[in-house]
Amino acid sequence: MARYGMLINTKKCTGCGACRMACQHQNHLLPSEAFIRFETKETGAAPSVNVETVPLQCMHCEDAPCASVCPTGAARIGAGGIVSVDHGRCIGCLYCMAACPYQVRVRNEKTGAVDKCRFCVANREGGGHSSTCVDACPNHVRIFGDLDDPASELSREIAAAGAQPIAGDLTKSKVYYVR
Repeated sequence: MARYGMLINTKKCTGCGACRMACQHQNHLLPSEAFIRFETKETGAAPSVNVETVPLQCMHCEDAPCASVCPTGAARIGAGGIVSVDHGRCIGCLYCMAACPYQVRVRNEKTGAVDKCRFCVANREGGGHSSTCVDACPNHVRIFGDLDDPASELSREIAAAGAQPIAGDLTKSKVYYVR
């Protein structure tokens, strides 16, 4: 069984929003909803200030706090370690939103259900082997793959770049960043 993950190279990200727009289209999100948000980080001192764009999304934590607090079992860790939401079971209590250390869950204004990045499971079920945000990025910022396959492009790039999860081992996330 694959253990899916993603590498995001913030050195290449320009904040163009192509990944976010593709994600919104793929997941039929309302304009006010987004599974990807952008934050900026400034380093250095004037006049040599560097501004880094950091795209944030669900980290698919191995021990997902959102899943452990869900009273209905709607939030759960599924195949390949992907943290998913069963919309039919979600009662909109917002416990998962409060528990998420990355604040990347989104509440649907129409249904009240909470949702999040799914690593585009729908894309793979349709025969794809990637995530929509990866495919949409013009700068090749993202790599998606199997963390347990040492020969995968993802594993090779993580090792070569010395990439780390955004919060270290705090949540044992499956999203790694090159900074």
